[in-house]
Amino acid sequence: MAFNTLLFMSGLVAALAVPAAEAQLGLVSGLLGLIRVQGTVFCTANGNMGVNGTSTPVFPNASVQLRCGIGNIAATATTNALGTFSIVLDSLSYLLSSVLSNCSVVVNTPLANCNAALPSAGTLSSPLQYIGNTLLGLLNVANIIPGGFNLLP
Repeated sequence: MAFNTLLFMSGLVAALAVPAAEAQLGLVSGLLGLIRVQGTVFCTANGNMGVNGTSTPVFPNASVQLRCGIGNIAATATTNALGTFSIVLDSLSYLLSSVLSNCSVVVNTPLANCNAALPSAGTLSSPLQYIGNTLLGLLNVANIIPGGFNLLP
Protein backbone atom coordinates (compact mmCIF):
# COMPACT_ATOMS: atom_id res chain seq x y z
CA MET A 1 0.00 0.00 0.00
CA ALA A 2 2.81 2.41 0.88
CA PHE A 3 4.47 1.63 -2.44
CA ASN A 4 1.26 2.48 -4.34
CA THR A 5 0.93 5.76 -2.46
CA LEU A 6 4.56 6.59 -3.23
CA LEU A 7 4.03 5.76 -6.90
CA PHE A 8 0.88 7.93 -7.04
CA MET A 9 2.65 10.89 -5.37
CA SER A 10 5.64 10.57 -7.73
CA GLY A 11 3.32 10.64 -10.73
CA LEU A 12 1.48 13.67 -9.34
CA VAL A 13 4.72 15.58 -8.72
CA ALA A 14 5.94 14.73 -12.24
CA ALA A 15 2.66 15.88 -13.78
CA LEU A 16 2.89 19.21 -11.95
CA ALA A 17 6.56 19.68 -12.83
CA VAL A 18 6.20 19.19 -16.60
CA PRO A 19 4.56 22.60 -17.36
CA ALA A 20 7.19 24.39 -15.27
CA ALA A 21 9.99 22.51 -17.04
CA GLU A 22 8.52 23.33 -20.44
CA ALA A 23 8.39 27.02 -19.53
CA GLN A 24 12.02 26.95 -18.38
CA LEU A 25 13.16 25.21 -21.56
CA GLY A 26 11.52 27.82 -23.76
CA LEU A 27 8.97 25.40 -25.19
CA VAL A 28 6.12 27.22 -26.85
CA SER A 29 3.21 24.99 -27.76
CA GLY A 30 5.61 22.04 -27.62
CA LEU A 31 8.21 23.69 -29.89
CA LEU A 32 11.77 24.36 -28.84
CA GLY A 33 13.24 27.37 -30.61
CA LEU A 34 16.61 27.86 -32.28
CA ILE A 35 18.06 30.78 -34.19
CA ARG A 36 20.15 29.97 -37.27
CA VAL A 37 22.36 32.61 -38.90
CA GLN A 38 23.73 31.38 -42.21
CA GLY A 39 25.05 32.81 -45.41
CA THR A 40 27.79 32.92 -48.00
CA VAL A 41 30.80 35.23 -48.06
CA PHE A 42 32.05 36.09 -51.53
CA CYS A 43 35.58 37.03 -52.50
CA THR A 44 34.71 40.53 -53.70
CA ALA A 45 35.55 44.03 -52.51
CA ASN A 46 32.36 44.08 -50.43
CA GLY A 47 31.88 40.36 -49.70
CA ASN A 48 28.63 40.21 -51.66
CA MET A 49 27.70 38.36 -54.83
CA GLY A 50 28.81 40.13 -57.99
CA VAL A 51 26.39 41.47 -60.58
CA ASN A 52 26.55 38.35 -62.73
CA GLY A 53 26.09 36.07 -59.71
CA THR A 54 27.14 32.72 -61.11
CA SER A 55 30.83 33.45 -61.63
CA THR A 56 31.48 35.25 -58.33
CA PRO A 57 34.25 33.47 -56.38
CA VAL A 58 33.55 32.54 -52.76
CA PHE A 59 35.68 33.18 -49.67
CA PRO A 60 36.66 29.81 -48.13
CA ASN A 61 38.22 29.48 -44.65
CA ALA A 62 37.14 32.96 -43.56
CA SER A 63 36.61 33.61 -39.86
CA VAL A 64 33.03 34.75 -39.24
CA GLN A 65 31.81 36.21 -35.95
CA LEU A 66 28.34 37.04 -34.70
CA ARG A 67 28.87 40.24 -32.73
CA CYS A 68 26.22 41.66 -30.44
CA GLY A 69 26.34 44.99 -28.66
CA ILE A 70 29.67 46.75 -28.63
CA GLY A 71 32.13 44.11 -29.82
CA ASN A 72 30.73 41.17 -27.82
CA ILE A 73 31.34 37.96 -29.77
CA ALA A 74 28.27 35.72 -29.37
CA ALA A 75 29.46 32.94 -31.70
CA THR A 76 32.05 32.12 -34.34
CA ALA A 77 32.23 29.99 -37.46
CA THR A 78 34.53 29.39 -40.42
CA THR A 79 33.33 29.38 -44.00
CA ASN A 80 33.64 26.06 -45.81
CA ALA A 81 35.04 25.44 -49.32
CA LEU A 82 31.82 26.91 -50.77
CA GLY A 83 32.15 30.10 -48.71
CA THR A 84 29.13 29.27 -46.53
CA PHE A 85 28.84 29.49 -42.77
CA SER A 86 26.20 28.56 -40.23
CA ILE A 87 25.80 29.68 -36.63
CA VAL A 88 23.10 28.22 -34.39
CA LEU A 89 21.92 29.91 -31.20
CA ASP A 90 19.41 28.64 -28.68
CA SER A 91 16.43 30.81 -27.86
CA LEU A 92 17.07 30.31 -24.15
CA SER A 93 20.12 32.57 -24.34
CA TYR A 94 19.14 34.88 -27.21
CA LEU A 95 15.91 36.59 -28.15
CA LEU A 96 15.25 36.82 -31.89
CA SER A 97 14.32 40.50 -31.66
CA SER A 98 17.58 41.31 -29.82
CA VAL A 99 19.70 39.36 -32.30
CA LEU A 100 18.09 41.21 -35.22
CA SER A 101 18.42 44.66 -33.67
CA ASN A 102 21.69 44.32 -31.79
CA CYS A 103 23.90 41.86 -33.69
CA SER A 104 25.82 41.74 -36.96
CA VAL A 105 27.97 39.27 -38.89
CA VAL A 106 31.64 40.26 -39.09
CA VAL A 107 34.33 38.64 -41.26
CA ASN A 108 37.74 39.28 -39.69
CA THR A 109 39.85 37.48 -42.28
CA PRO A 110 41.35 40.03 -44.70
CA LEU A 111 39.95 39.94 -48.24
CA ALA A 112 43.52 39.66 -49.52
CA ASN A 113 43.48 36.06 -48.20
CA CYS A 114 41.12 35.04 -51.00
CA ASN A 115 42.44 37.46 -53.66
CA ALA A 116 45.73 39.37 -53.35
CA ALA A 117 44.28 42.23 -55.42
CA LEU A 118 41.70 42.98 -52.69
CA PRO A 119 42.37 45.07 -49.54
CA SER A 120 44.53 43.54 -46.82
CA ALA A 121 43.04 45.81 -44.13
CA GLY A 122 39.49 46.20 -42.86
CA THR A 123 36.66 43.86 -41.97
CA LEU A 124 33.42 42.93 -43.67
CA SER A 125 30.30 43.63 -41.64
CA SER A 126 26.64 42.95 -42.31
CA PRO A 127 23.39 43.65 -40.51
CA LEU A 128 21.03 40.71 -40.12
CA GLN A 129 17.81 39.97 -41.96
CA TYR A 130 15.05 37.60 -40.80
CA ILE A 131 13.71 35.42 -43.64
CA GLY A 132 11.24 33.14 -41.83
CA ASN A 133 10.91 30.00 -39.74
CA THR A 134 11.50 26.33 -40.49
CA LEU A 135 9.94 23.52 -38.51
CA LEU A 136 12.34 20.61 -37.96
CA GLY A 137 10.50 18.01 -35.91
CA LEU A 138 9.85 19.75 -32.60
CA LEU A 139 12.35 22.50 -33.34
CA ASN A 140 11.12 25.86 -34.55
CA VAL A 141 14.13 27.44 -36.29
CA ALA A 142 14.24 31.18 -37.00
CA ASN A 143 16.31 31.73 -40.16
CA ILE A 144 18.52 34.79 -40.44
CA ILE A 145 20.88 35.81 -43.25
CA PRO A 146 23.35 38.65 -43.73
CA GLY A 147 21.55 41.68 -45.14
CA GLY A 148 24.57 42.78 -47.21
CA PHE A 149 28.22 43.18 -46.33
CA ASN A 150 30.19 46.42 -46.28
CA LEU A 151 33.95 46.80 -45.96
CA LEU A 152 34.82 48.75 -42.81
CA PRO A 153 38.28 50.24 -42.31
